[in-house]
Amino acid sequence: MAEPSVIGRGTWLDKVAQETVEREKKLGRKLLLVRAESGLGASGLPHIGSVGDAIRSYGVKLALETLGYKSELVAYSDDFDGLRKVPAGFPAWLKDYVSHPVSRIPDPFDCHSSYAEHVGSLLRESLDKVGVEYRFQSGSEAYASGMLNDQIRKILSHSKEIGQKINELVGQSKYEESLPYTPVCHDCERIYVTQAKSFDPEKDMVHYVCEGTKLGDKFVEGCGYEGDVKVTEGNGKLMWKVEFAARWSAFDIRFEAYGKELTDSVKINDWVAEHVLGHPPPYHARYELFQDKSGRKMSKSVGNLVTPVEWLEYASPESLRLLMYKRIVGARNVSIEDVPFYMDEFDDLEEYYFSKKKDPNLMKDARQRGLYEYSVFLRLPKSKGVHIPYRLLSQLAAVAPEGAVEEFVVKRLSTYGMVAGASPDLAKRIDWARKWERREGRGAIEVPPLSDGAKNALRGFALALEGAGDADAVQNAAFDSAKKSGLRPGEFFPAVYSILLGSDRGPRLGPYVMDAGKAEVARLLLKALGS
Repeated sequence: MAEPSVIGRGTWLDKVAQETVEREKKLGRKLLLVRAESGLGASGLPHIGSVGDAIRSYGVKLALETLGYKSELVAYSDDFDGLRKVPAGFPAWLKDYVSHPVSRIPDPFDCHSSYAEHVGSLLRESLDKVGVEYRFQSGSEAYASGMLNDQIRKILSHSKEIGQKINELVGQSKYEESLPYTPVCHDCERIYVTQAKSFDPEKDMVHYVCEGTKLGDKFVEGCGYEGDVKVTEGNGKLMWKVEFAARWSAFDIRFEAYGKELTDSVKINDWVAEHVLGHPPPYHARYELFQDKSGRKMSKSVGNLVTPVEWLEYASPESLRLLMYKRIVGARNVSIEDVPFYMDEFDDLEEYYFSKKKDPNLMKDARQRGLYEYSVFLRLPKSKGVHIPYRLLSQLAAVAPEGAVEEFVVKRLSTYGMVAGASPDLAKRIDWARKWERREGRGAIEVPPLSDGAKNALRGFALALEGAGDADAVQNAAFDSAKKSGLRPGEFFPAVYSILLGSDRGPRLGPYVMDAGKAEVARLLLKALGS
């Protein structure tokens, strides 16, 4: 049986890009520019999940270009969204602005023109630091400038049909009684609390009542105002159930990924795009949300976020891209504790890429190379970088004298034969690892399952360290402990390194233990063994 052919660079990004192109060809649409979109929330701090949508979509853009098509990413900021609750870490007085459009709320930190501008700057800073290239589009500006006017008119003119379809698809009857549009109340200046009752297409006017609405688990009272608003003046917005479709049509979007929690909204928007706006919806890729280590959804209000800026304090942009591109299927539990894993995994991919190795499995070989290429955003270096296990750097930085961390770590690595000397790349890695080691709330290394023989050998080695006078004695103690427990060196040393460094490899054990401190190494080993 012939092996399957490799699509593009062999990753899921390439498969999605090819399926997008094939669908466009079937639809008969021109492929002069295959535009992808990513929605950016603007009501709370950006986190890995929210920014991840844009990073993934940018990867699909690169994959489309790999297939020979011009592409761009539109980053659409929903900065006309209403504030639903006060996020953790924000001042309590923001409760007075719940349900106000975030673009019209003062910046709580007094450094930007509005709440939305403050949060939006954090989003863009995150994308810029990761290296994502995009065309930014403000939602409030889209409404104010009339970019969505044609779509609004068509949607409101077919509101009865849309309301019936929403009820049919997801069992929600709300839009059979009100239009899928929410004006900003003329009196209380809030959004979502208004219910649009009717639309006059000749005057472009929506009649509404400020009745109140349920936000989350609370009902927010309206002010009772009744009036009219002209939809072309930018003082109202489409509801999520139809707004995606309007954007896809207005900006000619051909691909958009979405989180699992938006499945119903996307189903409705697909129908609206196709049957009301006459614009086939974009090709989709669905992903599940990132969770914290306890399995809880990352939330702006709960405050359990891992932010891109925080990740990049301790690690490279390439490691964060790898986190996004490694796979798209299944939920992911993520924390800052994972930084060493992704730093080391990226190094392994780079080692493979620049080696002359070739996996006999054509698909696996292509995937490893493609994953590396997308993790560097196709900006391929001429040679590989410095590769030192991340936890080794962090532990050496932890015992280094204050004010001479880089000098100490470079000297020890040189002694181990792992580097020839200092370099800008190594200095950067040492600084990341030093900060990671000294951060608040750091956890212990997760110890992999160990055999009884490995446990016995490690316990014997830990107890023998006290009597070891130098590096050679430590090395001898390691071999003796392994031998007594019937363990081969090839099984013993990876077990030691997995506990001390979170890796299956490391420097020569004797010199490293003397540098890290015999008592500290013994403590770590015995703690991992539950002794």
